[in-house]
Amino acid sequence: MKKMQNVMIKGTKDGLTLHLDDSCSYDELKKELDEKLSASYRAQDDRPLITVKVKVGNRYLDEEQREEIKSLIRQKKNLVVDSIETNVITIQEAEQMKNKSEIVTVAKIIRSGQVLQVEGDLLLIGDVNPGGTVIAGGNIFIMGALRGIAHAGCYGNNEAVIAASSMNPAQLRISQFINRAPDQRVEEENREMECAYIDDNDQINVDRLQVLMHLRPNLSRFEGGR
Repeated sequence: MKKMQNVMIKGTKDGLTLHLDDSCSYDELKKELDEKLSASYRAQDDRPLITVKVKVGNRYLDEEQREEIKSLIRQKKNLVVDSIETNVITIQEAEQMKNKSEIVTVAKIIRSGQVLQVEGDLLLIGDVNPGGTVIAGGNIFIMGALRGIAHAGCYGNNEAVIAASSMNPAQLRISQFINRAPDQRVEEENREMECAYIDDNDQINVDRLQVLMHLRPNLSRFEGGR
């Protein structure tokens, strides 16, 4: 009977894709991976670097195992690991993903010296007073006046936005970008709701709220309550 292959190597225009079987033991998998790569991709100084994507299906790899796989592949000198993809995540990782995607609603006034931070999107019903700070991993929506500091996309999400009924901040931050408010800005009671976002020039721009439906069409997820 022909032995079943635990490691399949496929060449693509972007490099190599390694399909690793998820039913054999981890030790078997490592052994066969080492053998196949050693036979096919011996290190050569004049050989260009080859990008490798690793797909492990329904196998869970902890950090130590991921590093072992990466190290094994890197030993071939000319191979560079681009990513390791798995269909399996831990409960903790699933909870972290859920926290970063959910909308947290808070009804309060953020006063001077107070900091409110959430993992995902923030919907604040209330004002952010001067000296107050709101921080979110996702978007920030303020049903009130923003006079303090707002930092959206704090984990590096450049697509995050900040919206407020009255936009008169001390400072706006989106991802790693910072925009200080003008020294003097007249606050109008009937000012139209505004939003801040990162434009094509990597600058924080403030505009009418209506532009978001064109700039960030994914925000329409709120309509269905998802």
